Amino acid sequence: MSTLSSLVASKLLEIKAIKLSPNDPFTWASGLKSPIYCDNRISLSHPKTRDFIKESLKSKVWAFGEPDVIAGVATAGIPHGALLADLLGKPFVYVRSKSKAHGRQNQIEGEFEKGAKMLVVEDLISTGMSSVAACDTLIEAGAEVIGVLAIFTYSFEQSSKVFGERKIPVETLTNYRSLLSEALATNYITESEKELLESWNQDPKAWSERVGE
Repeated sequence: MSTLSSLVASKLLEIKAIKLSPNDPFTWASGLKSPIYCDNRISLSHPKTRDFIKESLKSKVWAFGEPDVIAGVATAGIPHGALLADLLGKPFVYVRSKSKAHGRQNQIEGEFEKGAKMLVVEDLISTGMSSVAACDTLIEAGAEVIGVLAIFTYSFEQSSKVFGERKIPVETLTNYRSLLSEALATNYITESEKELLESWNQDPKAWSERVGE
């Protein structure tokens, strides 16, 4: 029987929200070479997958207790957070990486009461730094952050350390290990390509430097 993690990974691969190319890597905005590219916003264009992800996010909410408010992290976490808030009948806010330079100069858009239990929604967790920054912004504004819920994580050791140090609970629908297992099972990748992908995950910078030589 397929687990939720493998089902989500399968659907993301199917709609090409996640692409794997270990022999012809992508170049990230940082300049690093990567064998994986993830854009979960593509799921918004596929109603059946969008609904499945929305319901799957709802099924994970219980792990944090009852939230008062759902908070999306700009920009990719906004639509998924808003969909979840609508499904739960909860208020929604979203958090920018920095305040606007005009108008009211808000960094948090929306309203909530001091002490509100806030569940933060992300589409993707890489290093975890942007998620933690959003949590800090909400806490400084008076919210009680009860955790971070995301669709996918690269499962980097750094992100586990960052969340662990801050004692921020994290749940994801799927992860890098499930992704590779599903990709191998469906012949998306070969066993040798899986090994390349695993080596990237252990040290992305060193992997990028090797393939860039």
